[in-house]
Amino acid sequence: MLTRQPKPLSPAGRAVVITGASSGLGKECALRLEQRGFRVFAGVRKAEDGERLRAEASSTRLRPVLMDVTDQGSLRAAAAEVAAVAESVGEQGVWALVNNAGTCVSAPLECVPPERLRQQLDTNVVGALAVTQVFLPQLRRSRGRIVNVSSGLGSLVMPYLGAYAAGQFAKEGMSDALRRELRPFGVTVSVVQPGAIATPIWDKVREAGEEILNKAPQDIADLYRASFQQFLRMNEQRAQSSTTRPEDFARTVFRALTAPRPRTRYCVGTDARAAATLSRLLPDAALDRGLSSVTKDR
Repeated sequence: MLTRQPKPLSPAGRAVVITGASSGLGKECALRLEQRGFRVFAGVRKAEDGERLRAEASSTRLRPVLMDVTDQGSLRAAAAEVAAVAESVGEQGVWALVNNAGTCVSAPLECVPPERLRQQLDTNVVGALAVTQVFLPQLRRSRGRIVNVSSGLGSLVMPYLGAYAAGQFAKEGMSDALRRELRPFGVTVSVVQPGAIATPIWDKVREAGEEILNKAPQDIADLYRASFQQFLRMNEQRAQSSTTRPEDFARTVFRALTAPRPRTRYCVGTDARAAATLSRLLPDAALDRGLSSVTKDR
């Protein structure tokens, strides 16, 4: 006898907050969620970014909200604005939160200044928790959902992406704890792990990495320069040739928000799935040998 599968949840009447919606994956996700029927509060840091995003939306269901995930005052104001707007249209606050905002520091760890690592973690980890905290009262009332955007690098670390991976591993652990702590309140927590996708972030990654290396002591920077520059080229080529698209990421987030029983983790792209599998199956020594080609020209 066939059992009837539960239907996906309807987006109608459900409000979603997504951070980091100015560009890239966050922008694609905000527009797709709005098109599929969610009321979307798209977090942006600049008013002009919000106006551009509003112009691309297909309806008034998308509303840009000024939000700096590293500024507690900004977050409190955003949470109050979202609650007021939701109540004015008959909704009961936020039903889902997508923690997408993030930056990427790529450089040899010996060259990464401590303040750059602090900035990385402040945005990608501390910021994600701060956003979650200000919206949790609304999420508890709606028995809603949290989607934390991590990366394939939350499972397997590449050389020269240690600072970024530190934040992603931290976000993975934080997501596990939140999922278990919030279960009694009916709030679910899922992680979406995208692999390499062609977005404007790669230009920023290259520029920031080269800046860090140029400011490091020359004798230290020279130890890494050739292999790091080769790595940057390889990383960009991998993203540009990837068959995974921003819309694949957006579809996955939509699935996590509408699944009757959301999974704890979703991988986006073959490279992200491979990283998750290899990290479970292979010992560290085998992984080290496999990744040694990244640093072979040192």
